[in-house]
Amino acid sequence: MSLTVLATGPLTTVQDLGRPGQAALGIGRSGVCDRASAALANRLLGNRTDAAVLEVTFGGLAVRAEADLLVVTAGARCPGAPHAAPTVLRRGQELRLGPPVAGLRTYLAVRGGIAVPPVLGSRATDVLAGLGPAVVAVGDVLPVGEPVDPAPGVDLAPVPEPAAGELTVTVLPGPRADWFGEAVWAALIGQAWAVTSESNRVGLRLDGTPLDRLRSGELPSEGMVRGALQVPPSGLPVLFLADHPVTGGYPVIGYVTDADVDRCAQLRPGQTLRLRPAR
Repeated sequence: MSLTVLATGPLTTVQDLGRPGQAALGIGRSGVCDRASAALANRLLGNRTDAAVLEVTFGGLAVRAEADLLVVTAGARCPGAPHAAPTVLRRGQELRLGPPVAGLRTYLAVRGGIAVPPVLGSRATDVLAGLGPAVVAVGDVLPVGEPVDPAPGVDLAPVPEPAAGELTVTVLPGPRADWFGEAVWAALIGQAWAVTSESNRVGLRLDGTPLDRLRSGELPSEGMVRGALQVPPSGLPVLFLADHPVTGGYPVIGYVTDADVDRCAQLRPGQTLRLRPAR
């Protein structure tokens, strides 16, 4: 069983839950950017939560089934496929995803999972480290695994669409408050930050009124995690996503709560992000 790739759109990668627990070896976790959407897609097909899926950035993917396959999409809704509703794709039939109306990343899951060979225990493509399967290309034939568990028999999962306008998420103070102070924290949470076109799977680059540091110089490199808000010398924060670096030397002013990072992964360039302090 397999899928043949006819078109990839701006970026399509194979992703699963990544490589946790290997940061001490210099290996980042990577994995799906919007874990909740990918998990939903796998649940709808009866896959294990760690089954590999295709992460499609802004639509454009076209595939052909080389056997009868059960497929589903979740995340950003794309024209051309029933959304959050398992569908049989017959042998020789094509599935083409148009650009989503809202959101950025769509997850195409296949019952049995995408069965490319794992690298260091994962099928995730880490675009920063160049680790894992290659970025999906036209002509690729992607093998599909054998189902392990029974299908759940769900016809449709009514889930909300990703935010199309401004998104508000919760932020917690970071470990380097002494580099900023209360006035800078107030500036962080008191404005709407615009997502720039330089954003990618590594992180969201935000534009707004720069944040001033109380200290000069840089820190020795320290461990970084998904959701960290790092402030480089420009004063414009970077919110780390799935392919963030393992270490970094810029101070971290805060952390977006873990569940909210999934929602941030659906933000497009030009959308705005507000950071709300935890209560």
